[in-house]
Amino acid sequence: MPILGLHHVTATVDDAQDDLDFCLSGLGLRLVKKTVNFDNHSVYHFYYGDERGTPGTIWTTFPYKGHGVRVGTKGAGQVTVTSWSVPTGALGFWRQRLTDRAIAVTDLPARFADPVIRFADRSGLTFELIASDHDARQPWVGPGFSSDEAIRGLHSVTLVVRDAAPTVDLMTRLLGYTVIDRAEVRFRLAVNGGGPGRMIDVTEHPEADLAVNGLGTVHHVAMAITTAEEQLDLRAALIRYGCKVTEVRDRCYFQSIYFREPGGVLFEVATIVPGFTVDEELSSLGRGLKLPPWEEPNRARIEPKLPMVTY
Repeated sequence: MPILGLHHVTATVDDAQDDLDFCLSGLGLRLVKKTVNFDNHSVYHFYYGDERGTPGTIWTTFPYKGHGVRVGTKGAGQVTVTSWSVPTGALGFWRQRLTDRAIAVTDLPARFADPVIRFADRSGLTFELIASDHDARQPWVGPGFSSDEAIRGLHSVTLVVRDAAPTVDLMTRLLGYTVIDRAEVRFRLAVNGGGPGRMIDVTEHPEADLAVNGLGTVHHVAMAITTAEEQLDLRAALIRYGCKVTEVRDRCYFQSIYFREPGGVLFEVATIVPGFTVDEELSSLGRGLKLPPWEEPNRARIEPKLPMVTY
């Protein structure tokens, strides 16, 4: 099936202002869309990425502070780490930048020959920066950054499952991935030629407790597909395989289907069109609160329930 690579990663976070400050000022990403959770209109849905929110660069969050959502538990059946791609030689800059913001940084052993550092945000989400000289994507260069340091986009995600074999089988048989490397419990799978933005790491931990969604956890990982027709073909193949797959859902900026892979991780497959400029000019992405067209008549009721934020 024609999976292109990663599309986006979505997480549940705590405070909306903290999240904006961390992603914009800390990580140097661009806010490409400020909208609402389509299933809970009193909660924001922030989309961050490169200049135009290109699939493979997108990180999205639901800030649930004040809504009674418990702190989540990382474990089996979940994306536990989101990794970003930065240029070779940039990690010294990032160590200093994160330390200056009172964010603890851990140096990890090189992974498949690439240097790695790890850190967390205030919600408890775990991130990595992986330095690579195999990423030609043009970054969004925010204030305080240069193109030699800025994040290029998503590098990969790490899944935790109790048994890797069924997960690897689905990904290789239906999604077009290939196992390209292995180190102890970690299987690296790649699609569409591999490289940053087109890889998923599956780690096998039979002893792991089951994950519980909540604050500080990743809700799902999305993979990109070109057309709605290909998405429907894949949906039919997944159903034949035995997966329970949602109907196609209109997310305004892409069309989505959702299913759980055999290890329990929630996967999404999202189209690359129409993109984030469908309702805003490129130069003004993220500046206004954008509601789905069917909720625009309810703006006067929705907007006052959202927390005030500045950026």
